[in-house]
Amino acid sequence: MIIFAEMKDRKLINAELHRISAAEYGVQEASGIAVVLDNVRSAYNVGSVFRSGDAFHADKILLCGICALPPSAEIHKTALGAEEVVPWEHFEDTLDAIHALRADGYTVVAVEQTEHSVKLAAGKAFRFGSDEKGAPSPAGQPKYAFVFGNEVEGVQQAVVDECDFALEIEQHGTKHSLNVAVTAGIVLFAASQR
Repeated sequence: MIIFAEMKDRKLINAELHRISAAEYGVQEASGIAVVLDNVRSAYNVGSVFRSGDAFHADKILLCGICALPPSAEIHKTALGAEEVVPWEHFEDTLDAIHALRADGYTVVAVEQTEHSVKLAAGKAFRFGSDEKGAPSPAGQPKYAFVFGNEVEGVQQAVVDECDFALEIEQHGTKHSLNVAVTAGIVLFAASQR
C-alpha cells in the first residue's frame, strides 16, 4: 500500500496515467502524421524522435539514408521501447520515401529554414488543417509527413525541393537552429493539436 503525505500537488504515479498498451497503439485510428528522418546519424536523436512519435501518435517513422536503425541500445535508451511500438521503415533514398508518402495522400513538409518557409508560431501564420497559406483544407483530415534533417546539414536541398512546402519554428535567440529531436517534438505536438 502506498501512503501519500499531504502534498500541494501530488505527482501521479505511472499506474494513474492510464496509458494505452502497445497493442492498443497499433489499433488506434490513424493520426495522419508521419515522420521522415533524412540522414539523422545520432541513434540518441532517432530514439528521442521515436519517443515523441509515440507520445503524439505518429502513424509511422521513415528512416532514410545514413540513419541509425533499430535494434540499437542507443535508440532504446532514449526511445524507452517506443521503437517497438511506432511502425517504421528504412529507405535508402529520402526522395523515394517522399514519393511513397505522397502516393499515400500525405502533404510532405520540410522542417527547415528556407526563403519561403512558413512560420510555426503561437497564433501566427500556419495552422494545421489549412494549406500553407492558411486557407482551410478540403473536407477530411489532412495527412502530413514532416521531414527532419541531418544534425549538421539539415534537410538536403534536393529533398526540400521535392517537398510541398517548408515549415520553420520561429525562434528568438542567438542560435539559428534547434536539436533535431527537440524540433521534432515541437512540430509533432503542434500537429497533434489540430
